[in-house]
Amino acid sequence: MEATTSYLISVNKQFSYYKTLGEKALEQLQPEQLFVSANEDTNSIAIIIKHMSGNMLSRWTDFLTTDGEKEWRNRDEEFVNDLITKEDVLTAWNKGWNCLLNALEKLQPEQLSTIIYIRNEGHTVIEAINRQLAHYAYHVGQIVFYAKLLKNTNWNSLTIPRNNSHSYNEMKFAKEKSVQNFTDEEIRRLK
Repeated sequence: MEATTSYLISVNKQFSYYKTLGEKALEQLQPEQLFVSANEDTNSIAIIIKHMSGNMLSRWTDFLTTDGEKEWRNRDEEFVNDLITKEDVLTAWNKGWNCLLNALEKLQPEQLSTIIYIRNEGHTVIEAINRQLAHYAYHVGQIVFYAKLLKNTNWNSLTIPRNNSHSYNEMKFAKEKSVQNFTDEEIRRLK
């Protein structure tokens, strides 16, 4: 398999991983906890999600053909909360992620070296994808950290629970070595 094909499959999996990680954190919260801010200069989880959604819609709408910073985007407004319910927050979350994942699904390996623009600055498609992957992972990390603080001792670990690394590694190393395989469907989609 070509490196460009495996790259697209890999980044699809990485974006989906961070989406799932964020959703597992959100599931543990009470609706009112989404709107808690530690102080005036701290964003609530709802605000972080509103910003992520705004960024995703701007960056991934017409990804290959228009600047990633759309004229209709009002970034400063993303940091003013007008989301009222948990459903509002989840709607914004899903709207952004759906836009991203739909755009990513349409990309073909031969488009990865195409130049696109973000704020009138040229990036290869690979650079733009990597930039956004890092940006969203950063914000999902904020969401997970904040959610864990809000839940306090009632937190269900999203990865290897504390003090279980040794048993987790024993289980992993007890298996035969394996290489991450791509499904036939993933490969077929990108051909």
